[in-house]
Amino acid sequence: MKAIEAAGLRQRFGTRTVLGPLDLSLESGDSLAVLGENGSGKTTLLRLLATAARPAGGELRLFGLDATRERTELRRRIGYLGDVAGHYPALSALENLEFFCDLQGVERARAPRLLEQVGLAAVARRRAGQLSRGMAQRLGLARALLHAPELLVLDEPDAGLDEEGRGLLEKLVEGRSLVLATHDRQLAGQLCRHTLDLSQRALEAYQ
Repeated sequence: MKAIEAAGLRQRFGTRTVLGPLDLSLESGDSLAVLGENGSGKTTLLRLLATAARPAGGELRLFGLDATRERTELRRRIGYLGDVAGHYPALSALENLEFFCDLQGVERARAPRLLEQVGLAAVARRRAGQLSRGMAQRLGLARALLHAPELLVLDEPDAGLDEEGRGLLEKLVEGRSLVLATHDRQLAGQLCRHTLDLSQRALEAYQ
């Protein structure tokens, strides 16, 4: 089964088209890096694939399910790290993950295990608002992985990560269906088999 099937996918803000029309296909277990300069539509596309936004037109199916009508079911199968981490700053790293465990129906015992996997066990009790940018990004990755998703959708997942963190990222995404947005072509080549350059496509479509 295909992880992603999109045909004529479009998004608008007001009267302005910011993405598409776009055709896209990704097999389950495969990986895609979305490239492009700021404003090319990377974040917009990832929000659509994560069902965080509804498309203005076209068709989008994820694992054979309609991404608009079956969003609740799909969100159980998708892990999303957006361009804004979305942590609760007054809660500790552990409390943040435990809150999302409760929200997603995942046992709380998974939270400390994931903190250890992302290298945050030593700061589990530290407030999220006091974490460095790289640590906050690791916490975001742990949150995206909480419910063992089939598809990971990651927006600039290497932001703030050092070399150790980038190596950790590579291990965490291994073997999963993956779509990530990045400015880093080297990272794209390391993590993904396919690339989609929205900057190039935008020039071809709209000039």
